[in-house]
Amino acid sequence: MTYILLAIILLSYSGIPTIYYRIKFFCKSKLYNNSKILCLTFDDGPHEVYTDKLLDLLLQYNIKATFFVAAKFAQNHPKLIERMKNEGHTIAFHSLEHKNPLIKSPFYTEKDFNCSINIMNNLNSPLIYFRPPWGCVNLTTIKNIKKYNLNLIFWNVMVGDWRTTISSNKIAKKLLKRTKVNHLICLHDGRGRNKAPLRTIRALEKTIPLWIEEGYTFVKIDDLIKTTITSN
Repeated sequence: MTYILLAIILLSYSGIPTIYYRIKFFCKSKLYNNSKILCLTFDDGPHEVYTDKLLDLLLQYNIKATFFVAAKFAQNHPKLIERMKNEGHTIAFHSLEHKNPLIKSPFYTEKDFNCSINIMNNLNSPLIYFRPPWGCVNLTTIKNIKKYNLNLIFWNVMVGDWRTTISSNKIAKKLLKRTKVNHLICLHDGRGRNKAPLRTIRALEKTIPLWIEEGYTFVKIDDLIKTTITSN
């Protein structure tokens, strides 16, 4: 009975909210139009090596992207945050240190949001958009999204670019196959084993020119999402 009770509590606290808000995002988000636009977003950074390389690539093609940063990593690399702002990218956040909300207590989740908001405010980067780590939320997550008036953002395309063994060619093939008009693409410029973000950058070196040839243009999350996707 104890295990059943714990399962019910966990399901009510995090499992059901995660399913509900994912469905709500995918079903009720409205896009501006059906033109050939893509939104590149990057999680888990900034990283002292990979983020700079990625920014160099985006600058080469004059692409503006959205970076969902982990607040502790941002605090450790303020110059990268400043570069993102100076080059016109949107800075959003992806929790304090990338812990899965499915198994985190209300106390930890409160701390996660409060510390993250304070860190990003101190970096002169007030936050509007939030993507939860692992794409999971709990009831305290939702409370804080309302408290801080944040937009809860998921994605349309994810290709597992963080995986240890996936090659840049495989990432590129998945991106080209799965990406459609108006898609919000989730990639990673931090964490990941075996230099995973570097393989992501190499994949983008292949896909970006092809997308441009196909007539796609790139926008930030601000320009892609028309309505606010929160728990309102």
